[in-house]
Amino acid sequence: MSIDGILNINKPEGKTSSNVTAWLRRMAGEKHVGHAGTLDPIATGVLPICFGQGTRVVQFLTDSSKTYLVQIELGMATDTYDREGEIIQRGDPSAVTAAQIQRALTAFQGTIEQVPPIYSALKHHGRRYYELARAGIPITPKSRQVNITSLELINCQLPLITIKVECGRGTYMRSLAHDLGQCLGCGAYLKNLIRLRCGPFHIKDALSLSQIKDAFQQDNWEGLFHPVDSPLLSWRAAIVDETKELAIRNGRSLPLGEEPPPSKYCRAYGPDGQFIALLRFISEKKLWHPEKVFPL
Repeated sequence: MSIDGILNINKPEGKTSSNVTAWLRRMAGEKHVGHAGTLDPIATGVLPICFGQGTRVVQFLTDSSKTYLVQIELGMATDTYDREGEIIQRGDPSAVTAAQIQRALTAFQGTIEQVPPIYSALKHHGRRYYELARAGIPITPKSRQVNITSLELINCQLPLITIKVECGRGTYMRSLAHDLGQCLGCGAYLKNLIRLRCGPFHIKDALSLSQIKDAFQQDNWEGLFHPVDSPLLSWRAAIVDETKELAIRNGRSLPLGEEPPPSKYCRAYGPDGQFIALLRFISEKKLWHPEKVFPL
């Protein structure tokens, strides 16, 4: 039986996102399984895993905002920007104050240019950055725009500080830690990282791997899955009649009123309340086009 839906997993430390995905694929016996938003092995917290038709909304989870709890150690910088790397700089953070940290953090809020870590899964001419770095091949990652909507200093017990970060897609917490250390003049690296939220999924509702294992062994897993449309609930919902449902299932664009719409996407539901499609607004035609249609 095909499984369609999304699991909110609390990823443990020491496992890659791909490790967790592969384990769940074997546990569920479902071929189509993918994760939304990679977490480094040392990171823990929310990792949405999409099954079956749920894999078709991965991009919207990956694009969604995220919240992190970031523990940073001042006084050293590493080549990987986290605790697993080689130390490349030492400094004295004893004179750094909480007020200085607060001021430094303001430089990283908003839309900023951020340079990804050399040791990352990004690609350069078809090869991963970390593969090139381990092979000793010099590379200079290009900066890119990221958006950090909120930065809050939660705890300051030097040399350790903890900040809460809300940000958009592609923001590296390791780069944030490293760059903060350079700004303060003493060096810094990421010590621990917890993802508290990814889109609509929160850590308070996240499931451990042991909970998942028990549920599958007891054949009591269905209630753990979130519906395929759960990452899309902030969009407008359109309930259509049978005629329009048929048009959508046949790939035809149609008017739904409310123009211009508040978002370029909306959710479409049939008269029975079943989620049937993700629609995209075509402004030139003022019509909604079926971007992704979900089977009965």
